[in-house]
Amino acid sequence: MPHSRKLLTSTLLALFACTAQAASPPPAPEALKPLLETLNERLNIGDLVALTKWDSGKPIQDSPREAQVIANARTLAAERKLDPEDVAQLIAAQMEANKLVQYGLLAQWQAAGAAPDTQRPDLGKQIRPRLDELQTRLLAQYADFLPYRHDPNCPVWLAKARTGLTHDALHELALTRATGELCVRATAP
Repeated sequence: MPHSRKLLTSTLLALFACTAQAASPPPAPEALKPLLETLNERLNIGDLVALTKWDSGKPIQDSPREAQVIANARTLAAERKLDPEDVAQLIAAQMEANKLVQYGLLAQWQAAGAAPDTQRPDLGKQIRPRLDELQTRLLAQYADFLPYRHDPNCPVWLAKARTGLTHDALHELALTRATGELCVRATAP
């Protein structure tokens, strides 16, 4: 009897060990970190855009500019053999996340009665060229991450990798929105 109990115990321990290993997802692909860092960098530029909008009084919503950015992204996607519609959704998510930051900051500044007294770069000459450069880098990193989008572990990787990247709740929420198009869940037939 003691031998069978030992056998049962060691079998159960082996079973639990296998189950614990199966429950933990594999590590995130290396392609995820640089992609998230670029998305976060793009979001932080939203702070600068908000300052220019505060100073100019212009609305945050700029539909002609957004259409131009998405059209450019579709062209770049086709050149890079990426799905133009997927890329358009990804870039639209970036713009929505950026506007979320801008609206949030403008609301904070309106409540405070003033925006921070920091240097304001020129929107057309400094900020937009930087956003265009980031878009090019973003598409290259997105292409590297593409094979992992349908992986069932993608949402877990994404949630873990986003942790600690942002400096406040507003930017955390915006980064969640910015990454909302990265993982694709398999649909049941």
